[in-house]
Amino acid sequence: MRLLKLYDARAIARFLDITERRVRQLRDEKIIEEYPNSNGLYELLPTVHSYINYLRKGNPESEEAINYNAERAKLVRAKRLNEEFELKIKENQLHNSEDIERVMTDMLINFKSRLMAIPSKLSPVLSKKTDKTEIFKILKEYIDEALNELSDFKTVFGERVKEDEESDN
Repeated sequence: MRLLKLYDARAIARFLDITERRVRQLRDEKIIEEYPNSNGLYELLPTVHSYINYLRKGNPESEEAINYNAERAKLVRAKRLNEEFELKIKENQLHNSEDIERVMTDMLINFKSRLMAIPSKLSPVLSKKTDKTEIFKILKEYIDEALNELSDFKTVFGERVKEDEESDN
């Protein structure tokens, strides 16, 4: 008959270099098992083997399970993408959303102002006109001017970005 030596949670914790609480958590998670009908005692060899296998498989809930190479590859990829974005910004192929929002807001405000000014500018002139074709041409000319200003996004955007860069410096 072989004499079996069993250990309590404190001894297992010291042997595995973890806390007693962690030993109980591992037991509750069914990673390690108490010896049958022992009321909180563990057989050393199977407990150590179970714990080692658990560590080999990696604990997805633990910070220790992070794959260094995978994380490093993600970091390098993120840095590369960041550098590519920075280069595109410098080459004016990519723009910050704040810059685009500011330019679009300015353009739309200017467009609205131009459209709102048409009646006050043209009413004295148009009140003297009787030829519908002439009235149409004058209105069309002013509306086309406002639309052309709205369609010239690249020029307005370039000017606005340069102004913002100068004000930042």
